[in-house]
Amino acid sequence: MLYSKRPAVLLVSLAVLLTSLTACNNSQTAKNLQQAFAADPRLKDSSVAINDKGSLPQQNPSTQPTVQLPTDFPKEIPLYSNANLQQITPSSGPDGSVSTHWLSSDPSNLIASFYSQQFQANNWQILQQPTDQQAGSFEARRNDIQLKVTIQPKSVTKAAPNQPQTATELLIEYTRNTTTAAQTPTPNDVAQPGNTQTVAPVSPTETTQPTATPEPQNTATPEATQPSATPEPINATSLSIQEFSDLSKVQPEFRQYIKDLTALGVLSVGSNAAKNNITTNEFQPGKIITRREYARWLVAANNSIFANNPAKQIRLAPVSDQSAFSDLSKTDPDFPAIQGLAEAGIIPSPLSGDSTAVLFRPDAPLTREQLILWKLPLDTRQALPSANLDTVKQTWGFQDAAKIDTQALRTVLADFQNGEKSNIRRVFGYTTLFQPKKPVTRAEAAAALWYFGTQGEGVSAQEALKLKK
Repeated sequence: MLYSKRPAVLLVSLAVLLTSLTACNNSQTAKNLQQAFAADPRLKDSSVAINDKGSLPQQNPSTQPTVQLPTDFPKEIPLYSNANLQQITPSSGPDGSVSTHWLSSDPSNLIASFYSQQFQANNWQILQQPTDQQAGSFEARRNDIQLKVTIQPKSVTKAAPNQPQTATELLIEYTRNTTTAAQTPTPNDVAQPGNTQTVAPVSPTETTQPTATPEPQNTATPEATQPSATPEPINATSLSIQEFSDLSKVQPEFRQYIKDLTALGVLSVGSNAAKNNITTNEFQPGKIITRREYARWLVAANNSIFANNPAKQIRLAPVSDQSAFSDLSKTDPDFPAIQGLAEAGIIPSPLSGDSTAVLFRPDAPLTREQLILWKLPLDTRQALPSANLDTVKQTWGFQDAAKIDTQALRTVLADFQNGEKSNIRRVFGYTTLFQPKKPVTRAEAAAALWYFGTQGEGVSAQEALKLKK
């Protein structure tokens, strides 16, 4: 009897349900039920086929539009090849800065090494660089472009600090100094590929001044054959890249050397400021220079002064090379320059047959004898003369010649043969004490790097500026 009543109960339930739907067909509940029982609209399209499992195939998501760089993006800014552009944030403030967001599957240390190498190879003035080999920010300047590149590793879970890195986020921010945009480009600037802005930024006071008339040169002795020992003043517009705020603390005989090298984009801010992520324009002339910093300056000065002579340039080493020193990692920002000097045989290393030079000691102070030992091969560009202690005593008359390392004796003697173009004379003046183990200051290092070559043939930073102009 109970089984016979079930069909009737079902019919009554259906009738009640249909009545409810009809009575409240405008309610949200009714609409939801209608949509649930509605036929799939894709079945109306005859081109949609049911697969062998009896279900409809999944539709591909709509293709997202590719983010494109702005048409006026500076071509001078190096871009990491294995990074995809994710987003562009246009300028919203008075400084005109533009931010571009990138994502790469490569490790952050490889990307940091790439930017360190690119900035040094293309004469960017590095204002700040990462103190951590895995993450941090570069700040650099070239011509009218102020650039900041922030490198940040990305892990599976940001909340867990020890998660392995799966990608690297890049933030490239740049601004242009519009003050110089309307200036007339020089022929040398026009010839450089991808150089969208052609003149280095100048201060507001300089833009209102007419071009200074070049001072008359002494025509009795051609400058190309016998450049003067003391640098002549440079037109102020050529020093507009950056002028350090503490030049008044520099000894007068060093001041022009520093100005010329700064205008070439060789010198950078103090390493302490970079380590503390503080941007400063102090040169700190009396600060002791480290071996890594001098190596960086040496490569930058040589390559800038011989910018038109690739045969005399030092090639930066790629990060794929095996490090010549056990304490120099490939991820070190200065690896390309230091390794490049070692591979060129400029600095002692196991590559040059010196089995004792297995450590570079990048943060150790640079000594006077090391300054001459590294610099002289780039002056003479030939085999150094044979030398012994007695020869150095007879030529230089140094009372402390016995304290000079035997490796440096030949370079010290070769420097004496360079006459008035001697590095020792230019940097330390007249002295009967060489003090080979004494640390070198930043101002002294700049004086040594101002001129490359011998007495009869060489190029100064001042002459390189004229050629660049």
